[in-house]
Amino acid sequence: MKLAAYERVCGFPTGEPALPVTYPHVLGFPLAMRLMSRRDFPLPLLGLVHTSVEIVRGAALAADGAYELSVRVDGLAAHRRGTEAAVVTELRSEGTVVWASRSTYLARHRTGPAASPVRGRDTGARLPAVAEWSLAGDVGRRYGAVSGDRNPIHLHPLTARLFGFPRAVAHGMWTLARCLAAHGTGDCTMVRAGFRAPVPLPGTVTYGADGNGRFELRDGGGRLHLWGAVS
Repeated sequence: MKLAAYERVCGFPTGEPALPVTYPHVLGFPLAMRLMSRRDFPLPLLGLVHTSVEIVRGAALAADGAYELSVRVDGLAAHRRGTEAAVVTELRSEGTVVWASRSTYLARHRTGPAASPVRGRDTGARLPAVAEWSLAGDVGRRYGAVSGDRNPIHLHPLTARLFGFPRAVAHGMWTLARCLAAHGTGDCTMVRAGFRAPVPLPGTVTYGADGNGRFELRDGGGRLHLWGAVS
């Protein structure tokens, strides 16, 4: 079962009555890819990097529920490293939005002085370390198989190098889901996360959390990979 495979690769418990809070993103991903692969989409699909996501959940979503999905592109914005596209996904039950997300995807290219400043800059203050995770080299391929996101930067070192990465890097949504599985999000109504630096595969990262809804991933040298918060 696809849901169970997703739960296993992300570290969520399997067989729960409610969907993991990140799972509707997977359900909407084929529609998002269809939109971003259209000829009138102004950015190249290959090599797009997920930079942030905000999720709002109205209530726990039954794993066996019936839902309607919609996805739309909600504009472009200048970024210091290129151009970002915002993609909004909504999940409806009987016509009511019960889950929504807004993701930004970056196409890297040279920019002029008008590019926007960095959002969510790392202040250097670390959250208390909770666990150290050793990530296998095949995490990108395993997550890609269950999510449908087979961006070449996540699959193999050779394909990643074609887009400027020395090694394959983990999916941003996998790193977020892995953190949320460790954090516990059964009653959360909002998730915010920023993907600050790619997580090379294989590799080792430290998961930190403060007990007040904030969490992060850093490498051994302290570089911030992901920051997040739930409420």
